Amino acid sequence: QVGQPHVLQQIIDEIEQHFLGLGFEIIDDTVDSPEVETDEYNFERENLPKDHPARDMQDTFYITPEILLRTQTSPVQSRSLEKHDFSKGPLKMIAPGKVYRRDTDDATHSHQFHQVEGMVVGENITMADLKGTLLSIMQELFGEKHQIRM
Repeated sequence: QVGQPHVLQQIIDEIEQHFLGLGFEIIDDTVDSPEVETDEYNFERENLPKDHPARDMQDTFYITPEILLRTQTSPVQSRSLEKHDFSKGPLKMIAPGKVYRRDTDDATHSHQFHQVEGMVVGENITMADLKGTLLSIMQELFGEKHQIRM
């Protein structure tokens, strides 16, 4: 084998494997998680008003007034909620992916970066579930010997 996966890809793979083990679905395909996104899914369905600063031309890469490079992976949530059959159980998903924002590239900023977000929707899901899930991924990534405050 020549080479190995980039360190960012290794971290994404580790995160995905952890959440698969918890019964989550990974949504990273071009149909449900497109990098070229509509204004409707990227902003409207996220309840960002027309005058929100994130919608400014200087913050978002617009291709046309209604088509843009996604600024977040949040549009995946809307599509997941539309498609999920809740009669089969709760929705448990994560959406890893590239996102784009107009930014000046330097040592700590980039116009393109990776984001992973998740969502669980169902009956009897509590904040304790969220806390336990966040704690489990932090321990997976950083080890159990580190103190994690929540």
